[in-house]
Amino acid sequence: MNLILLGPPGAGKGTQAQRLVEGRGMAQLSTGDMLRAARTSGTELGARVAAVMDAGELVSDDIVDALIGEKLDTMPADQGAIFDGYPRTAAQAASLDRILDARGRTLDHVIELEVDEDALVDRITGRYTCAKCGTGYHDRHHQPKVAGVCDVCGATEFKRRPDDNAETVRTRMAEYRAKTAPILPIYDARGLVTRIDGMADMDTVSAAIGRILG
Repeated sequence: MNLILLGPPGAGKGTQAQRLVEGRGMAQLSTGDMLRAARTSGTELGARVAAVMDAGELVSDDIVDALIGEKLDTMPADQGAIFDGYPRTAAQAASLDRILDARGRTLDHVIELEVDEDALVDRITGRYTCAKCGTGYHDRHHQPKVAGVCDVCGATEFKRRPDDNAETVRTRMAEYRAKTAPILPIYDARGLVTRIDGMADMDTVSAAIGRILG
């Protein structure tokens, strides 16, 4: 089972991907994580990644494709893959088909977590975490039981991501729409796309994904 998980930042892709990893033994192939890992891997491909990133340039499709293929080659043939952050363009979608085909794999599902932009802005701008243990909280939806004290570790310091502000969130939403616009029609035409309400609670979203995957 191989699938693409789509959704803007804050839609819950990371949470759902992790649940699939833990519950179904799938592997999450996040291009961002893979690039960071490759940079410090000491391999020839990693050296190419480091050189490009250090120069402040965009990593080419060829390098990203190579990373995807390299990762798939290390996985058991019966282990499913979750593609996160890839593909983003029609060219990458075509490359993914070739990469999978060369390894006897097929793309089974494309799942998009749909969100309401205003509600997503509220979800993201209100979130913060314990500075010590990382437990997540929200200004309106999930505050500590004792104000100013982490429920898990008792610490009293909290932090917010500097980019968790309304302007940045809306910019990231616009970028997401621009980047996914070229690939959704490709997969829609192949009958692979299923859309889920990403604003539902995590368990409801997980159950919906479970029904799609069977």
